[in-house]
Amino acid sequence: MFRFILRYFHDIEIAVESIVSNKLKSMLTALGIIFGVAAVIAMLAIGKGAKQEIMDQMKMVGVNNILINPIIQDQSSSGSEDTEKQTKKFSRGLSMLDVDAIREVLPSVKRISPEISFNSVAMMNGVKYSAKLVGVSNDYFYLYNLPLVSGSVFNDYQEENGIQVCIIGANIRAKFFSKIDPIGQYIKFNGIWLKVIGVLQKTNVSLTGFEEKGVNVYNDNIYIPIQTMLMRFQNRALVNTKLVSEATSNMMVMGGPGGMGRVVISSSDASTNSETNYNQLDRIVVQVAETEQLNPTTEILSRMLTRRHTGVKDFEITVPELLLKQQERTKDIFNIVLGVIASISLLVGGIGIMNIMYASVMERIKEIGTRMAIGAKKMDIVVQFLSEAVLISVSGGFIGIFFGVIMAKLIEQIAGIMTIVSFFSIFIAFGVSAAVGVAFGYQPAKRASEKDPIESLRYE
Repeated sequence: MFRFILRYFHDIEIAVESIVSNKLKSMLTALGIIFGVAAVIAMLAIGKGAKQEIMDQMKMVGVNNILINPIIQDQSSSGSEDTEKQTKKFSRGLSMLDVDAIREVLPSVKRISPEISFNSVAMMNGVKYSAKLVGVSNDYFYLYNLPLVSGSVFNDYQEENGIQVCIIGANIRAKFFSKIDPIGQYIKFNGIWLKVIGVLQKTNVSLTGFEEKGVNVYNDNIYIPIQTMLMRFQNRALVNTKLVSEATSNMMVMGGPGGMGRVVISSSDASTNSETNYNQLDRIVVQVAETEQLNPTTEILSRMLTRRHTGVKDFEITVPELLLKQQERTKDIFNIVLGVIASISLLVGGIGIMNIMYASVMERIKEIGTRMAIGAKKMDIVVQFLSEAVLISVSGGFIGIFFGVIMAKLIEQIAGIMTIVSFFSIFIAFGVSAAVGVAFGYQPAKRASEKDPIESLRYE
């Protein structure tokens, strides 16, 4: 390469002089390459940012997790004689019994955690803060990859006996314990004091669209053992049992021949509350050992819970990882389309270079004839015009890289879309711009070298 430059240094020097003496024309020629490279870098940055966001979300929703959520339906129409609706009134819903059954029956289950949550106000030293109290098991923190920055998770004694301890999110710590170590301190939630034994690491990952599927904003949560939640805060299974007992007491026993009787359920009972949540648990999170087990385990869980709930489909099963992978595939297709559109501008820039170089050849026919008449070879003419095209293209590539990085940052700031500019995208964009200069500059250069010296000198 160095020997080539030495051999044709004078030809390259002539190309540089031509570009410098026609700055405006050279800049206009390079505009297509500049915008093309900038567009390619920005589009690749958007694609890489979207992929990173998906990976972060996948980590936060948990690998190989299955979410089981209750379906809370309007029960105001349960007074009909439809057998399924009558049965639905007495389904126990999601409960700890389901958790125990899943743990015992399914060998593919690696971890499982029940979850009960409700919003209220946390308070300490007169300071109040709206937060969510979440009752979980220790597996929950492994299911969702929630590391602690200090303290520890619940021990077996605290879990089994419903001890009043908690693990707080980063925002709770910032609100109440900004100047002191929260470990060992007490915080009051809904009138009950809880001892802080751990603090979660802050997370900035956006999980928009998954909140209804059970993926929480962890920074504002207070976590307690599930037994603590059931014993001291909320146990809807007790309320559900009471409703069933009241409904049973309103049965009318109508006498028949031989002293036999038949039972008739009064349909006006057990339907006093519209959209009553009779589920002991707000969700169950199940993790399987391998990704290949997600679909078969989901199918088994659906059949198993339907049977346990007396044939009532009062739950829904979601696999966030599969939803995210589907979303990732959709974004990949979108990014490919964006990349192709951006690449078209590079092609247009190359065509612009070819057009200008052809015009330049026509303008400088006498110059070509003069150089060939005093001893320049065809290769000298090719190198001269090809160098001019490549220099314009490469210069446009450098400027395009600068504008592409700025464009990616502006998109992130203005549109709120994560963008990541990688060295690979810069290398690809710059390499393509150089290749465009060679590809679209060679033909005009070759045409210039084929001019007849005598005809060129006589050209008007």
